[in-house]
Amino acid sequence: MKPMQIDILVAEIGSTTTLVNAFGNMDSSPTLLGSGSAPTTVYDVNVGLSAAVDNLQFPTTPDIPMLATSSAAGGLRMTIHGLVYDMTVKAGQEAALGAGANIHLATAGKLTQQDLLEISNVSPNLMLLAGGTDYGDRETVLYNAEMLCNSAITAPVIYCGNIQNQTAIRDMFAKANKRLYITENVYPRLDELNIEPVRGLIHRAFEEHITEAKGMAHIRDTVSGAIMPTPGAVMAAAQLLYEKLGDLMVVDVGGATTDIHSVTDGTEEIAALQISPEPRAKRTVEGDLGVYVNARSLADIVGLDKLSSEIGMDVLPIFDNYKPIPQSAEQLALTTRLAYHASRLAIMRHAGTLRYTYGLAGRKTHAMGKDLTAIRHIIATGGALTRLPQRQEILVSLTTLNASGAMLYPKPNKMAVLEDVRYIMASIGVLAQDYPEAARVLAKKYIVAV
Repeated sequence: MKPMQIDILVAEIGSTTTLVNAFGNMDSSPTLLGSGSAPTTVYDVNVGLSAAVDNLQFPTTPDIPMLATSSAAGGLRMTIHGLVYDMTVKAGQEAALGAGANIHLATAGKLTQQDLLEISNVSPNLMLLAGGTDYGDRETVLYNAEMLCNSAITAPVIYCGNIQNQTAIRDMFAKANKRLYITENVYPRLDELNIEPVRGLIHRAFEEHITEAKGMAHIRDTVSGAIMPTPGAVMAAAQLLYEKLGDLMVVDVGGATTDIHSVTDGTEEIAALQISPEPRAKRTVEGDLGVYVNARSLADIVGLDKLSSEIGMDVLPIFDNYKPIPQSAEQLALTTRLAYHASRLAIMRHAGTLRYTYGLAGRKTHAMGKDLTAIRHIIATGGALTRLPQRQEILVSLTTLNASGAMLYPKPNKMAVLEDVRYIMASIGVLAQDYPEAARVLAKKYIVAV
C-alpha cells in the first residue's frame, strides 16, 4: 500500500518546545500521521520549526502548507482599558482571555501618566480600548484614546467601546499614524456581553503582528497559513466540540499555569440568580498553579504536611532535584498529586458560587461567577493530564468536587471524562479556522473517553 502523504503541518511553538503535527487524507478521513519536536529557538523560531519537522521522520516537501499556534516570547501580551472595572474592563478581559491572551495590566476610568508608564513597561503586543455602552458615556474613552495617541506607545489598539465614538477614534489614530482595529462594542448594553467579535479580531491582529515578537521576524518564511495564540486555539477546539458534545470543560495543567476553558450557558434556574453576565465560552488562567515552575508555591498552597501525607513521604527532599518530566518514582508521585491539586484549585476558582444576603424581605440568593452545573464532559489536555500514568484517577476525582453542593458545578459523577490522547487540541483549533469538517473528524478520532 502506498504510504499516506502529508497534506498539512500544524506547529505548536511553545516557550521551550516546538511540536509539529503532520496530517494526511484531509479530504476523506483526516489522520494524524506523526509528530516531531525540538527545542524552541528564541532567536529565530524557524530553526526550531525546521528541527521539529526533521524529527517527524516522515518525508516532507517545502510546498506543504503549515499552520501554527504560539505561546513563545511571552505569548500574546495584552493590556485592557475600560470605563468601569466590573463592566467594560471585565468584558474586555473575558474577550482577551478567551482569545488566548496573557493580560498584564487592566485599568478603569481615565488613563494617567503612571498608567502609560506601566503600559510601556509591559510592552504589550496588543491593547484593548473599551468604555461606555452604546449611546452611553463617550467622554472617558475619547480621553483615553487621545492619551494613547499622544504617547510613545506603538502597540496596535483594538477599539470595542461605544459605537458613537468610532469615527472620532478612527480619526485620532489616523492623525497619530497609529495602528487601530475597530469592532462591535464588547459591552453594548448593561449586563450584556458581546465577546465573539472581539475575540475574532484579537486573533486577526495577533496574526498580522506576530512578526514583531521576539524571534518571530521570519516566521512567515515557514508558516503559510493561520497563526493563533495557543490558548485561543484550545478554546476554538472546545467551541467546536461543544457543537457535538454540548456543555463541556477543558482542563490544561502546565508547568507554570493551569488553564480552564468552559463552554456552557448554564441553567435557566441559575441564570435567574446571576448578578452579572458571564460569557458562554470562558477561560481562566491560574498563574500560581503549575507542576514545575510553580510547583513549590503550589505545594505551599496545598500544605507540605498534607502533600507528604498524601504521597506517603516527605516532599521537601524531592524538590531538591525536581525535574519538569519526573525522573524517579518519588518525583512522579509528587507531580501526580500536584497535578490533581492544580486541577482542583483551578476548577474551584473558575466555577461560580451561590451567595446569600439578608434583609427585611428575608434571605435572597445570588449566583456569582460562572455556572458550570450543566456541564457533562471534562476534557483533559496538556502534558500532565495526558501523560501521567495515574491521570485517569485524577480526572475521575475531578467529577466529585461538588459533594457539598456549594459550587456552581455538577454533583458527583454527572460528567464523562475525555482525553486529548495525542495532545492535538491546539492543532484542531487552528485547523477549524479553514478546515472545520476535517477538524471535527480529528476531534472525534483523537479526543476519546478515558
